[in-house]
Amino acid sequence: MNDLIVAAYVFILAIFVGFEVISKVPSTLHTPLMSGANAIHGIVIVGAMLVAAALGGPLGTLLGFLAVVLGTANVVGGFVVTDRMLAMFKQPPRRASPPSNPPQTR
Repeated sequence: MNDLIVAAYVFILAIFVGFEVISKVPSTLHTPLMSGANAIHGIVIVGAMLVAAALGGPLGTLLGFLAVVLGTANVVGGFVVTDRMLAMFKQPPRRASPPSNPPQTR
């Protein structure tokens, strides 16, 4: 039971620290940081699985499952945002231009 209290304490502190860090980032930098954070969130998912396995019991399994689901949603959302950001810089497809000297008929 003591391990669960320590884990919950660390989780709550991580929420506060994460909120403070993200709220200080200007909106112009948020999208590039989001794409860079995808690898970090992959590590978070692995850590959530390890913690869920170590805690055991129904509450540990539930919290671990919730952490994995939220981490996965964050990774997928980061990839979607990155894809949309990169799509803004793509050149539109060029149409075929008409020939410069059309053939003349007589």
